[in-house]
Amino acid sequence: MRGIGAGLPRGDGVAVFNRVYLSVTLEFQQRLESGWFRDRSSAEELGVRFAGRYLAAVGAERAGSEPPACWRPLFQLRAHPYVRPLQFALAGINAHVGHDLPLALLATCRSRRARPEALEGDFERVGDLLTLLEERIREELMPGPDVLDVADPLTHLVGSWSLEMGRASAWMAFRALWGLRELPELAWEFTRRLDTTAGMTGRCLLTPLACRRG
Repeated sequence: MRGIGAGLPRGDGVAVFNRVYLSVTLEFQQRLESGWFRDRSSAEELGVRFAGRYLAAVGAERAGSEPPACWRPLFQLRAHPYVRPLQFALAGINAHVGHDLPLALLATCRSRRARPEALEGDFERVGDLLTLLEERIREELMPGPDVLDVADPLTHLVGSWSLEMGRASAWMAFRALWGLRELPELAWEFTRRLDTTAGMTGRCLLTPLACRRG
């Protein structure tokens, strides 16, 4: 993530998300080492698989390949002058939580031959870190009260997406995929639609606004 950030202009949309995600990844590592997670080994694997999906999407885009649909709006609009930094950050969280997290949970369960219940406690702890990520995004990127008011379109966009609901949906999507694990065709179709839906939500979050970002 440091390498990704070093190679991008500060105002680039991917760079905006990368900065806040890097800070929470470092926090995740510290908590992992402190024994905060119930099962350090499974939490570490989940964290690696989760972050790996974001890194793979960046790698695919850089290689000229098509990244997952959930990440495409961020890559396509990363330099748009009328998309604000807060929008870039929320779109990145949406893609990562709405699509990447359920798949990372599924892969971790399969790898460890564990049932979903075994990961539920540490999933909640990861969710707490994601809440920290959202808080940092709002602190760093939310305009001041003199700028952001009820008439500002950004207020509407910020209120249209909820991390709490995103977390709950990610867990339910994971449980659905777990239930479909013996039905590969249905699992593939469900995953494809999960990706597409996250991409559509991301595109809405990145709606260009009238005021040029500064």
